[in-house]
Amino acid sequence: MNFASDNWAGAAPAVMSALTRHNSGFAPAYGTDPLTDRVSEKFNEIFEREVAVFFVATGSAANSLALAAYARPGGVIFSHSDAHIQVDECNCPEFMTGGGKLAGIAGADGKIAPQDLREAMAAYPDGVVHHGQVATVSISQATESGTIYTLEEIAAVKEAARSRGVPLHMDGARFANALVTLGCTPADITWKAGVDVLSFGATKNGCWCAEAVVFFDPQAASGFEYLRKRGGHLFSKSRFVAAQLDGYFQDDTWLAAAGHANEMAARLADGVRNQGGRTAWAVEANEVFPILKRRQFEALEAAGAMLYEWPAKGLSSNIAPAEDEVCLRMVTSFATTEEDVTTFLKVLSETV
Repeated sequence: MNFASDNWAGAAPAVMSALTRHNSGFAPAYGTDPLTDRVSEKFNEIFEREVAVFFVATGSAANSLALAAYARPGGVIFSHSDAHIQVDECNCPEFMTGGGKLAGIAGADGKIAPQDLREAMAAYPDGVVHHGQVATVSISQATESGTIYTLEEIAAVKEAARSRGVPLHMDGARFANALVTLGCTPADITWKAGVDVLSFGATKNGCWCAEAVVFFDPQAASGFEYLRKRGGHLFSKSRFVAAQLDGYFQDDTWLAAAGHANEMAARLADGVRNQGGRTAWAVEANEVFPILKRRQFEALEAAGAMLYEWPAKGLSSNIAPAEDEVCLRMVTSFATTEEDVTTFLKVLSETV
């Protein structure tokens, strides 16, 4: 019953097969190989336009380097106050952007409200040298609360960013999970809604270490290859990152993996609610935040469940944990089995 994180899962069989398949023989280094070209072309197909794509190893690198591409002196990057770039990346965005300032914006359900964004940006008026310059807006898909920005919500955030002439970055750490839930195309959820640059997440959804930075205007990527090299993310054997993505896309493995993870999360959430529990936020991707009695949490841990206690921020009084309750985070993945879910819910039922 391992619900600690989708990062704990291994790699999907299709990804491992692709690594083995592309391991034989020789290929040019540093991303100049035919496989990298072919997988890059696949990104054009997926997003229905020519894009500039750069492979990196980690989500933190993808986020930080993407933001660095739009850095400016005194630059300010706006995101939700709980965003991964704010609290989980060890100041890497600040480092990679040469000292960019991160401005966090609180918001319900892990999302930025457009009006709150406008007000936050207003604190940095154009042309006032003392206050820095609005540089970038970043949203997470799915959010740190496991919720998903709808197409309309993305467009509204973009409109606020456009009012100050700055780009919109999407941290797509769980991009495929959001895509499956929304039932739209990758183009719909990104550039058609106003996203300028995407951190394309794959590691959480079945890859080993394969992430990508995708620019929807290739001209905006001018010089990015130097940022990637300076950041230490230009692989000599880049074909092995491409190989992972080749397997990831084969037969829509990426969508099937995300769909399975989402389904397992939905079953967990339904089971928790059917037994008198509740969830802190809507379950829209592959994360569940149940609020249970602390004794239930302890019983589940004793039975072998791996999950985390989670800070319950910004919840209404009828949802927030009582003194004898705790908010938890559970994450499903392509490797989560129906037996995992059934066993968890059986143990939970014995504690009601």
